Amino acid sequence: MALATYRFYEELNDFLAPIRRKREFAYDSARAATVKNAIEALGVPHTEVELIIANGKSVDFSHMVRDGDRIAVYPMFEALDIRPLLRVRPEPLRRLRFVADAHLGGLARMLRMLGFDTLYSNDFKDEDIRAITVRDGRVVLTRDRELLKCSDITHGCYVHALRPMDQWKEVVDRLQLQRDAQPFTLCLHCNEPLQKIDKAAVLDLLPEKVAKYYERFCTCPSCKRIFWEGSHWKRMHGWLDQLAGQEERHSDSPKQ
Repeated sequence: MALATYRFYEELNDFLAPIRRKREFAYDSARAATVKNAIEALGVPHTEVELIIANGKSVDFSHMVRDGDRIAVYPMFEALDIRPLLRVRPEPLRRLRFVADAHLGGLARMLRMLGFDTLYSNDFKDEDIRAITVRDGRVVLTRDRELLKCSDITHGCYVHALRPMDQWKEVVDRLQLQRDAQPFTLCLHCNEPLQKIDKAAVLDLLPEKVAKYYERFCTCPSCKRIFWEGSHWKRMHGWLDQLAGQEERHSDSPKQ
């Protein structure tokens, strides 16, 4: 066996047994085990890991664990550019296109509302999601830890929250999506880019109050739905402003 000392940081601790969270601990693994094997045996999907430091040096998932190794494991870094150190994958774990599993339809819709390309179908099976992320390089959003341990999934995010609004806040805050949000540029139903359309072209299709109070409209070229800057638009911007305020308050907080 190879006895090494591990320390996991930030949200990676959520995957660990309580006694191992936010502290160093010793763990025995087989002498033929890679650091990826050890990390996933401890319960952390490899897709959640951005950086591994073994004995002071950045290593990739193939690093063989040896007796006496001191291993630090980090999640995604929002403010710090770690590309010069990165070894676990060829580029940082920060992509803005997603594929959501069959249990996250509400989250998928809310991410589309923010302008993030998010594929979702209630019929998606694990093999479908794996094929999509390999084909498109999308980040997998799921509550299935075992799915994130599949070797062909390189980018993923385990969603802890149960309710769609809480899931949305978790993903936006964790992945710092506020910076790149473009609210109401995608169809909430089709995930297609919306196109601006003159009010006169849709006037006969609008509810009376909408026609009276709104001037700017978009339409989906696929489903032909019409969108305007109503209450959903205002609420979304309010939520983003709230999360942006939280980000500023916590920007100087130390990593745990």
